[in-house]
Amino acid sequence: MPAAARRKQRAQRLKLLGQFVREHSWGVMITVLIVIALVLFVCVIAGASPKQADEPQTAQDAAPRYESGFICAITTQVPYYDEDLSQTGTVARGMQITYSTDKSVERDGVRYYLTYFTTLDCGYVSEENLTQDPNAVIAEKVVYVRTPQNLRLAKDSIELGTLVEKGTQLQVLGYEGTTNGVVDLYEVSYQGETGYISGQYVATTEEEANEVYDRFGVYAIHAGRGDRLGGGDAESLDYFPREKADFADNKMPNPCYAIYLTCDPAVLADIDKYIEYAKTTKINAFVVNIMDGTSIGYNSPVYEEYSPTAYQYANNTVEEYRQVIQKIKDAGFYAIGRLTVFNDSFFCQDHPEYAIADQYGEPLMVANASYWPSAFCRYVWEYKVALAIDAVETMGFNEIQFDYVRFPDRTDKYEEAGTIDFRNEYGETKAQAIQRFLMYATDILHEYGVYVGADVFGEASSNYVTAYGQYWPAVSNVVDVISGMPYPDHFARNGTYRPWEHPYETLLDWTESAAKRQSETPSPAIDRTWIQAYNAIQPPYNEYGVQEIGDEIRGLREQGFTGGFMAWNASCSLTKLEELRPLYEALED
Repeated sequence: MPAAARRKQRAQRLKLLGQFVREHSWGVMITVLIVIALVLFVCVIAGASPKQADEPQTAQDAAPRYESGFICAITTQVPYYDEDLSQTGTVARGMQITYSTDKSVERDGVRYYLTYFTTLDCGYVSEENLTQDPNAVIAEKVVYVRTPQNLRLAKDSIELGTLVEKGTQLQVLGYEGTTNGVVDLYEVSYQGETGYISGQYVATTEEEANEVYDRFGVYAIHAGRGDRLGGGDAESLDYFPREKADFADNKMPNPCYAIYLTCDPAVLADIDKYIEYAKTTKINAFVVNIMDGTSIGYNSPVYEEYSPTAYQYANNTVEEYRQVIQKIKDAGFYAIGRLTVFNDSFFCQDHPEYAIADQYGEPLMVANASYWPSAFCRYVWEYKVALAIDAVETMGFNEIQFDYVRFPDRTDKYEEAGTIDFRNEYGETKAQAIQRFLMYATDILHEYGVYVGADVFGEASSNYVTAYGQYWPAVSNVVDVISGMPYPDHFARNGTYRPWEHPYETLLDWTESAAKRQSETPSPAIDRTWIQAYNAIQPPYNEYGVQEIGDEIRGLREQGFTGGFMAWNASCSLTKLEELRPLYEALED
């Protein structure tokens, strides 16, 4: 066929095809779409089938997987990271957490899982610091004593075992709880004895345990204060910071303004009058004697066990005394129970084996013609803490205040002559025994949700360890409240200058010194000072009224002591209180 004919025939077919498309456009379009859909379907099936065969997907598999667990470590804090493994914070061991097993990153053979600490707070934590076993939270097998302590024989007991010295290695058998990563109580073994010790007193390495706190700062201040008067040196005491108590259901007034009541039945019989008076002033607390030497507040069953003589001479029944404290609390006042510790003739009568003795082993009558249990004796510690616990549980005190938490004063002549036996079982200094007792008592009483205070002589504001074992920084570092007793009429006269005739200047000078001691303490207690609210007992027997007592308060505040005061008046005179009403009504909030 000639070329011209072929071109004519092709042109005719194209003309007919165009006519067909114009007449059947919708059908053609639908056919094209169907073909495209079939091609795409074949491509999807061909591309997806290998993955389906290797990794079958279900609705359940698509959801992320989570596990519950705990943060575990040998240290108290564990680092966590972002997705690039840059550290973003720390979390306390022992915390219960949730972690994703699907979301993780790996570096150097260690996998880090996305871990949720709270609903909104999360980070990547090393697999080495995650466990599902609560018993595996604590990784250390041994610990070393940082602060010398007596082991507690049982976790729920106040009975004490042997003293473990600084640097001593203890085998870890278990633990009881953590707080901010610090173990509440380790169960440990030492020389065949099993016991418990708080995590705040140990370290995980021997080197760390034998170190002192802030060697070139706090420690250096105290290292130069040797044993001047027989109470011990300042260097050997403990200055590691302690977290002070703050109980949500037991708020301490700040400032705290308290009046003092003995446990004499005649005084407590007027409790309604004291409460009504306090309601009309800025007074917000009461200090009430639990025991004051041989003046016994109530017939606690603790006395039956430890000191039957004290039980016999109790001033009130349990119910009588409880009604008084309950009235104080029901009226909205903060209740402080005052308890004398190492001035206790009744206990020495019942247990002469624990009394400070002469060279023949007989109880020795010392300071103020009384017998003193030795502050070195742990059985005495247990007795006074047992009594404090009973007062908290039975009476509901908000705070326990320890007075006479010291050795007797004026024993230097006996010591020089070698005619006194302090029954020093562990070879401690007096100051060590006092601080260690307060550690023990404070730790135990904090478990009962109450604060702990300690009274110290005015002399304790000086830059040395007193002869009776009180050293302000060491005491303040341990307790929640420290209460100096700078009564102006207790200061010695200087020629014709009588400090009690100048209450403002006397308290101003004293507080300046006490404030320095507070600044030398890593974790100082609240200052709440005993003030003289009675007429002077030295000539010319100055009357202390609104002006004089107001001057004492002003001297305290001007040197920064704003924690409040407790007004000491041994007679608990309502007449005196009425005289002081204008002062107590105008106290600063």
